[in-house]
Amino acid sequence: MTPPLLTLREVTHRFGTTLALDHAGIEVPRGRVHAVLGENGAGKTSLMRVAFGMIAPDAGEVLVEGRPVRLQAPADAIAHGIGMVHQHFTLVPRMTVAENIALGGRGTLDLAHVARDVTALGDASGLRIDPWRTVADLSIAEQQRVEILKAISRNARILILDEPTAVLAPAEADELLQWLRRHVERGHAVVLITHKLAEALTIADDVTVLRRGRVALGGEAATLSVNELATAMLGEADTPPAPRHPTPEPAASHDVVAAIDGVSATRGREGIADASIVLRGGEITGIAGIEGSGHHVLLGILAGRIAPAAGVVRLPPRIGYVPEDRLRDALIADASITANVALKGAGARRGRMHWQRWRERAVMLVGRHDVRGTWTRDPARTPVRTLSGGNQQKLVLARELDEAPQLIVAENPTRGLDIRAAAAVLARLREAAAGGAAVVVYTADLDEVIAMSDRIFAVHAGRVRECAPDRAAVGRAMLGLA
Repeated sequence: MTPPLLTLREVTHRFGTTLALDHAGIEVPRGRVHAVLGENGAGKTSLMRVAFGMIAPDAGEVLVEGRPVRLQAPADAIAHGIGMVHQHFTLVPRMTVAENIALGGRGTLDLAHVARDVTALGDASGLRIDPWRTVADLSIAEQQRVEILKAISRNARILILDEPTAVLAPAEADELLQWLRRHVERGHAVVLITHKLAEALTIADDVTVLRRGRVALGGEAATLSVNELATAMLGEADTPPAPRHPTPEPAASHDVVAAIDGVSATRGREGIADASIVLRGGEITGIAGIEGSGHHVLLGILAGRIAPAAGVVRLPPRIGYVPEDRLRDALIADASITANVALKGAGARRGRMHWQRWRERAVMLVGRHDVRGTWTRDPARTPVRTLSGGNQQKLVLARELDEAPQLIVAENPTRGLDIRAAAAVLARLREAAAGGAAVVVYTADLDEVIAMSDRIFAVHAGRVRECAPDRAAVGRAMLGLA
């Protein structure tokens, strides 16, 4: 019997205290499309990063054509015929298509030769692209085409694609899926990471569903239904409802604090269309959405960071914003706690900085919000990079909650935090709502957002709609199921 082209067996991996993969695995035979499904944080991308040599597993093994291989880096995976197209493209925008495809190659660079190869490969595969165009001038679909050409130019027999149709127009998505089918018919194999259940059943030969790092369901796509996949992903059958902890009554205010009406906007590969939400003081509004759904754009609009293309936005003057990536968008890692506290509202201030006052405020916030790991002699001078992730997040929250904001937008505020730190962050948000603020929370953990929220809005394919605070209802709305 011919062994599968790719096998991942009993793979286990931890990120700190988080068990991302728990004895997970898949088998991908030659000539098959294998869909890997799972909600946010289920481990599907982590498992494929193991296959591409980006993550070294704590346990388990990777086999190519039945033979165990040791993948210490993506170069090792490429040498074994494995290619990966990431959800967030890895192209250099200012370079041409040919230059991007040549990156990582060996020997003398001959761009004219690379361009001829790109043209020939495009003609053979149907993924035609001008090799001399600059990547920044390409559409999203064209950039994805370049990523695939880059992978197959390195003789990838096993092609892994992470949410490849998440932001493609329907015609573009159909074209890509048709190409994937032709690719496997040539004797190759494709692993498709997706959250689109109907798409998985349409294009895939086999399906594996991951839930909390484990394989929850596996089998031939023809034998499975959308409802079976949704149940395996969301765990309605074996997971009790999360205990809800909505804002205590009576809340300090139920006045309208912010609202958007008929708003449409795009940023990069995401967007929302005709979205309307009213936010009231004293309430926590949960946002649920799978990556690429448009929820990042919605949160950016509510935080006043993204201007809409259409519609009406009414926001209060005092807004606290906790972004998803604290070290990229909220903190300066090498600056002190004092300097990071002073970042709040810095663009609107004029005149000289009174650093002693800022230092006193920083010391007060460190004590009030239990930010630990600071230098005991002068905690306000401690560089932020020396704090743990949980304490960095506490600092962001402390700064954003200072001076009683009327609206707080928190995007994945417990991302990467242990249980204790996550509980502290969520408790602060509840306290802010109880004090009269309107709080908007998105987290990748569906149970967490349901437990936190008084009202929940799900975002799917740029559409925003309110859901009952029920795990099955929210999960189905996130997947676009009525």
